Amino acid sequence: MTDPQLPGGTNGLGDIPLRDDGSPVFAAPWEASAFAIAVRLSGEGHFTWDEWTATLSEEIRAAQQEGDPDLGDTYYKHWLRALEHLCRERGLVSQEEASDRKDAWQRAYLDTPHGEPVELAPHHHTP
Repeated sequence: MTDPQLPGGTNGLGDIPLRDDGSPVFAAPWEASAFAIAVRLSGEGHFTWDEWTATLSEEIRAAQQEGDPDLGDTYYKHWLRALEHLCRERGLVSQEEASDRKDAWQRAYLDTPHGEPVELAPHHHTP
């Protein structure tokens, strides 16, 4: 994938740590998913990469003001908050839809035995 809007030279991954094979390192699968969703939505034109980085920076600053010690272990939580913010702002999802989906994921996670993949029932959008 090449996207001239993405920072970070030829790989477009910015400051994301990379493995020896060049693939990004994530602490958990949801982090990789959040990363991929942001890249895809930007690539589809829902927001520019500059808008993305500005929103992510705002989320990081807000978290630091709320006491986040910025040790790097919360980075993708900020990434997720920025993604949620832009999706609501751009009308891709309403606050209610986002809240309902987050609750469904939490229930599915809590109901899933340790070590098993979390499965979420298909979401049916109603106008």
